[in-house]
Amino acid sequence: MTESHIKVQQQGRIARLVLNRPDKHNAFNAAMIQQITDALQQLSRQPELNLLVLQAEGKHFCAGADLAWMQSQAQMSAEENHTDALALAQMLNALDRFPAPVMALVQGAAYGGALGLIACADLVLAKDNARFCLSEVKLGLIPATISPYVARAIGHRQLRRYALGAETLDAQRAEQLGLVHQVVSDLDSAAEQWCQRLQQNGPMALRACKELLRHIEQRPLDQALMQDTAHRIARVRVSPEGQEGLTAFFNKRQPHWQGGQDDTE
Repeated sequence: MTESHIKVQQQGRIARLVLNRPDKHNAFNAAMIQQITDALQQLSRQPELNLLVLQAEGKHFCAGADLAWMQSQAQMSAEENHTDALALAQMLNALDRFPAPVMALVQGAAYGGALGLIACADLVLAKDNARFCLSEVKLGLIPATISPYVARAIGHRQLRRYALGAETLDAQRAEQLGLVHQVVSDLDSAAEQWCQRLQQNGPMALRACKELLRHIEQRPLDQALMQDTAHRIARVRVSPEGQEGLTAFFNKRQPHWQGGQDDTE
């Protein structure tokens, strides 16, 4: 039986995916990557979820690649290495395209591939002791599969510096670059505040908004995009959730997802 390297917990409309190799600083290996991918696929099929919290047990968020796994990669053929790397790329894609918002909570070290996880999250909270590093070139490697996501988060110009220089960033610098959204002293308390804030929003609206933001990214502002965005808001306005939200607002009451009575039912 394969050892479980993650934990999945659900409470109401919130799911938590917890990296659970604290003795290895939550470093990746092939089994962990596959388990994360499987968990993301299963959770993505639950339309009632409106938040996924990505976090880690222990002192560190994720130290990057597991040393034993890296050792095994050195013995693989080029084809085997491609298959192995593709599994990580597919896991990152599944996280990036997760239909509900993803909030990452980062403490301690976040090195190498961990920055891919962070860059795929919609909201990133970091404890003030967090440290970040694109450390691959120190090992004679490159941050290949994570680079599109990190570039999107901090920009290509900054990525050149930090991918080539392999400097360690503190939490404040990561926030300045846009890799982290908020640096906090109490990670649990800040996370709870954000969970409560996001639960005030329409569940389907959160998903539709995330899909919209992914769709418009780097697309030209032309007639096709104007038509598409107009179609999206029109569709949402006439949806049951859109009607409930507007009705609740004009009737000065809470919508049903905040505990109010749904007039559309």
